[in-house]
Amino acid sequence: MMLPCVKETEKMDDIDAMFSHLLGEMDHLSQSLMSAADPPEVDPASQTESTFSIGFTDLHESLNELEDNDLDALMADLGSKSTSPEEKLPTDEQSSSCADNQTAAVALEPEPAAALPQPSNSAESSGGLQMSEPQTKADKIKLALEKLKEAKVRKLIVKMLMSDGSSKTLMVDERQTVREVLDTLFEKTHCDCSIEWSLCETNPELQIERGFEDHEHLVEPLSAWTRLSENKIYFVLKPQKYVMFTDPQLFYMWKKRTACLSGVNDPTRQLLLKEHFEGPTVIVPDLEGMLYLKEDGKKVWKPRYFVLRASGIYYVPKGKTKTSSDLACFVHFEKVNIYTTNNYKQKYRAPTNFCFMLKHPRIQKESHYIKFLCCDNEHAMLLWVNSIRIAKYGAALYKNYQAALKRTSSFQTLHSAAHKDRCNINAPQSSPSSGPAPPKITNVEDEPPPDFIPPPPPPGHTQV
Repeated sequence: MMLPCVKETEKMDDIDAMFSHLLGEMDHLSQSLMSAADPPEVDPASQTESTFSIGFTDLHESLNELEDNDLDALMADLGSKSTSPEEKLPTDEQSSSCADNQTAAVALEPEPAAALPQPSNSAESSGGLQMSEPQTKADKIKLALEKLKEAKVRKLIVKMLMSDGSSKTLMVDERQTVREVLDTLFEKTHCDCSIEWSLCETNPELQIERGFEDHEHLVEPLSAWTRLSENKIYFVLKPQKYVMFTDPQLFYMWKKRTACLSGVNDPTRQLLLKEHFEGPTVIVPDLEGMLYLKEDGKKVWKPRYFVLRASGIYYVPKGKTKTSSDLACFVHFEKVNIYTTNNYKQKYRAPTNFCFMLKHPRIQKESHYIKFLCCDNEHAMLLWVNSIRIAKYGAALYKNYQAALKRTSSFQTLHSAAHKDRCNINAPQSSPSSGPAPPKITNVEDEPPPDFIPPPPPPGHTQV
């Protein structure tokens, strides 16, 4: 009669041992990342520059895909940069290697504030490049390639894939946020500027995707892509991007019945937003529940009770309660991003396909530092993924939402004004002094049309 209890105890001991090992590995990873974040000082003059693009076979192809105005802007910006005589230019072999790279970003650093004066021969050399203005696009591309080798800039030429299979090529500056890139795409695609438009990265090898947050600088996460990566960027609609603000009751009243949540009116939603997002600090949803954890290196998933807090995800150890003093930390949010997955039921034998992943952005391949979690259903995954976003980004996420609303409102105002102007232009013009012209009455009997033929007189009728 005691055998089931013994087996259950052994099972729990295995889970705790797995968790202890996993947490130890996390601490080791955090220390490694912290040491990597503070590299030793390197002489800037000894660093070589590299020029890359994303979504193209080589740099020449990406430059050719740029629109003329974007190419002119790139050349104007590069022309304004200068190079000190002590700076080291890349060799031919390095330039060739950079041209073949299709998965990294433009990794050129900004020019130092205090640049050394240029010698006369260097000035004459740089002036020689600008003596004759390039006439064709091929000439512009050739000149841009020469300037990119000399300039100290950090720009990125990216192919944005659309949901209809087409693409747009953009030149992205390292200072540009995702919000600014979205505004540029709005102008190029003439879409409706909905708050649901997003930039998403996909990783085919790990079968994951993540929507970039509007406040992120796009060049930074793309720089983490590996040399032979097949990652892509999509410009798509994500209905759940700001669901925590359009339907806050789902996250802050999640324990209530579905019927109660569906009856929440707009004033109640605004009150929830004010209470949880407009105070001194953002209040994270008190989410908790059973999730399945993938065992390290195996296609085995074990259930565990998890609790969400502002600093990270915690779990309930064996024989403990859900009180704060008994919770053990599973992962902190500072150095990890959250990703949704695709078809993990087949790839890793997950209990369901409603899985999400927590990993450092520089981990691009399978690693035991990645945490896989699985939910029972789609609604539970919606709650966990977006509640983690609230905990990780806090007030920045709410500011992104307000900025997106403002952008949409401005678009609607301009669209309405343009539509009204078109209606006024198409309307018939009238003199303001005379007022509207009276309708013209035509007497058909007095003024018959040219082709009018009167009917024959009736029988017995005598014409006068």
